[in-house]
Amino acid sequence: MRYREFWQLVDEVLGAAHGRELTRELVLGTLDQRTAVQALDDNVEPRTVWHALCDELEIPEKARWGADARRPAPPRA
Repeated sequence: MRYREFWQLVDEVLGAAHGRELTRELVLGTLDQRTAVQALDDNVEPRTVWHALCDELEIPEKARWGADARRPAPPRA
């Protein structure tokens, strides 16, 4: 997963405004008590950050990949 894909999914799955706010404010225990933005800034793989964010928000696997049924789900690291 590339950074561009991460941000596209944030906007699509979580909503542009709400999703961007969550990435800046929600502290994720599985990312060593960092926000998604902090983890990305620390060079954590975007797919790892995406899975951590979705796990924390209890987003079901099917809903994590947006409306594009052909979009492959990135594997967990």
